[in-house]
Amino acid sequence: MAIQARSTGSFPAATIASPHGDLPVEVTLIAQLGHGVGDQMHAGASALQRAHPAFVDELDEPSTKLGGTDFAKGDATALYTFAVGTKGHPFHRHAGHRVFTAISGSGGAQLRFSTATTAELAADPAHFARELHHINLPPDCLFTVRFDGATWHQFAPLDAAHPSLFAISCHTNELGGELSEDLRRQVLAGHASIPSLTETLPDNVAQWLAANPPSAEDVPTIALALEAAPGSLQSRLCRYARGMLGRLRGLCATCRKAGGFLWESQGRLPVQAIDTPADSLLRGQLEHSHQHEDMVRIRLHDPALARAGAPRLLADLLDGFLRNPPSSVSRMMAVRNTLVRPLGLRTSSLGCPVSSLLSRHAGETFNGRFPVFAQAADARHAQVILGADDKHLRFRSCVAVRIVDDTHIELSLGTRVHCKNRFGDIYIALIERVHRHHVSPAMLRLAAEHAFVRKAERSSPLRVLPL
Repeated sequence: MAIQARSTGSFPAATIASPHGDLPVEVTLIAQLGHGVGDQMHAGASALQRAHPAFVDELDEPSTKLGGTDFAKGDATALYTFAVGTKGHPFHRHAGHRVFTAISGSGGAQLRFSTATTAELAADPAHFARELHHINLPPDCLFTVRFDGATWHQFAPLDAAHPSLFAISCHTNELGGELSEDLRRQVLAGHASIPSLTETLPDNVAQWLAANPPSAEDVPTIALALEAAPGSLQSRLCRYARGMLGRLRGLCATCRKAGGFLWESQGRLPVQAIDTPADSLLRGQLEHSHQHEDMVRIRLHDPALARAGAPRLLADLLDGFLRNPPSSVSRMMAVRNTLVRPLGLRTSSLGCPVSSLLSRHAGETFNGRFPVFAQAADARHAQVILGADDKHLRFRSCVAVRIVDDTHIELSLGTRVHCKNRFGDIYIALIERVHRHHVSPAMLRLAAEHAFVRKAERSSPLRVLPL
């Protein structure tokens, strides 16, 4: 038996050519993972796989479908997971060719392939062994495999104390290969599974193999490795250490409850800087003398909100300012309060554009609850003026809701500032940029998310209009 060993400059790879011109078998070693990771991965991922609604446990190859076909959109691909345990699984082949990525167990894995055709096996079952090849993979490694659907294959552990592998398999064409009419209908209906697309060895071949098991020394074998040459002392010591840690980490993984977590975000609401509209109440505030002015807007698409009416939406938005202030603005206000309190200036825990919502002074209110300087409201456009006077400046803010049509809503927050003295001029010069580009946009965004986005998520999706 000729033995050759050589180093590679990149990923170690093995190729088994088909004598019939079909696609070759291709196995590529990608990475060597931490000691014991293979058994841990197999135990943890197998537990998650068993809990999946599409889990199937057949042919010693438990599997689940993660993503199915969508033939209406021209997509014939499907995505599966599958596991092979300590006993391996029987020789079989699939309809259509396969591509999968896997992690070997902590004892290593042996991939067995035979390129014998149906006709060759019918004529001589022994031809199966003559076309047999083995590829050995080290423990705890990440690798990829690609082969034709006509290729018989079997995966087994190199050490029976450890599982073989856990894989993510891509079926590039669920309609590929020779399918019966019943199986084709099953695939088109989206009900296919790995077992349904699997063909086991003909009985005459299985019986011949049981009576004449091939000797490992007689089978052409390729061993791939990354950290140490296959068969070396370092390789054997590494395999022993990985096996010990694999059993421990695999046991720990089985003690954990299977499950994961899902965090979802709809993305931030886009805020746009705009000029103050001609019909805004802000136009009549500090109109003869102001040193700063800004206005920002959010546009939403939601027929249900549009039907609620502008006054109700404005009340919800004002409540959003109180209940969902940006943490970054709150921190800045805390620092500001500490610095200006010795000067006798006004303080508030809420960002200045809407801080007067916390005022307890009796006066005009909107919706019987929110203190305002002025208000104007009808079914399609509602707005209020907020603000305060301090030693160094006066500010007025306009919060408005406009129902553009039966499906579109605009929310806006605008501010004007009049500086009463030199200190006010310096104060505004220092904060103007952060106020214009962060404070006002962040406050309007967080208030709108609290008032409208979360409610929409509980009913129907709210769509944000592009700026």
